Amino acid sequence: MIDWDDIRYFLAVAREGSVRAAAEGLGVYHSTVLRRVAQLEERLGAQMFEKLPSGYRLTSAGEEVLELANQMEASSHQLETRLLGRDQSVRGLLRVTLAPTLATHLLMADFAEFARLHPDIEMDVLSSGELVNLTNREADVAIRVVYDRKTLPLNLHGRKGPEVFGGVYISRDRLSARRGGAPDPVRWIVISSHGVPDWASEGEVRTAEVPFRVTDAEAQIVAVRQGLGITTLPCFVGDADPLLTRVPGTDLHIYGTLFLLTQGETRKTKRVRVFTEFLSRRLAGHAPLLTGHGQERFGAEPTGSNDGDVTVLER
Repeated sequence: MIDWDDIRYFLAVAREGSVRAAAEGLGVYHSTVLRRVAQLEERLGAQMFEKLPSGYRLTSAGEEVLELANQMEASSHQLETRLLGRDQSVRGLLRVTLAPTLATHLLMADFAEFARLHPDIEMDVLSSGELVNLTNREADVAIRVVYDRKTLPLNLHGRKGPEVFGGVYISRDRLSARRGGAPDPVRWIVISSHGVPDWASEGEVRTAEVPFRVTDAEAQIVAVRQGLGITTLPCFVGDADPLLTRVPGTDLHIYGTLFLLTQGETRKTKRVRVFTEFLSRRLAGHAPLLTGHGQERFGAEPTGSNDGDVTVLER
C-alpha cells in the first residue's frame, strides 16, 4: 500500500520544484524528503522527477501521480473537517487569521477577553497579509476586509460585519506647524507596494513630489506620528490615535466590509461557533470607529452606511 506521508512529500516537491524548499515547508531535513520520494518511486516502480539545474521537474509518470495525489489530499482534508465538525467541546486549538493592523489596532483586546472567558481554547492568531487557505485547514476563521462579496469562494461561509473606511491623516503638530508658516515640504508616506490612492489626492495640504516609502503598516503609522508627512490609514487607526488628525478638505473612502469567514464542517465545531458569535458582537460595537463615526470632533463624514445586520453567505 502507498503511504500517505510519502504522497505529502511528493506533493511538496512537485509544488515547490525544489527538495530544499519542500523540506523547509514541511519542517524536516533535506534527506528525509529525498528518502520519502525514493520510497514512493520504489513502490510505484517509476521515476517521479527529473533533476535539472533549475530544480526538480515532474516526469510523465509524475504528472499522472500528481493528479491522483491532489485528489487524495482533498479527500484527506474533507475527512478531517467532517470529523472536526463533530467536535462540540469548547476546548482545543482555534486558529484565526487576519491582517496585522486589525490584530494590533482593533481586535487584540477582544481576543484577550475571549481567551479569559474560554481558558481551554488554545488560540493561534496568524496576523499576516498573506491569504490563508481555509479549505486546507490552514486556519479555522479568517477575518477579512472584502470589497466585493462576489469574489468570495462559494465554499466559504461568512458573517457580515461593519464596513471599513479610511482617510488621510497628518500629525497634529505637523498640521499646526504648517498653519504657522513652516516652510518645509509635506511628503506622502506610502507603503512601497501600494502608492497613493486616487481618492486621497485632494485636500488643503499640498505635498512634495518626493514620497517617503516604508515596507509595512506599522512603519507607516510611526512615520506619520513623527511628522514626516501625510498618509492614508483606516479610520480605526487614525481616529483612535491622539497624535493624528484628518487632513482638512479630504473625504473618507470605503475599503470594504469585514467578514468572519469559515469553511465547511469546521464552522460547526462549538469553539468556532462560540468565537464567531462573540466576535460578531464585538465588531458591531466597533462599527462607529470602523466607519469613521467614532469621534465627533473630526468633521468629515463617510459616504455610506452600515445597518449592523449579520448575514450568512449562501453556498
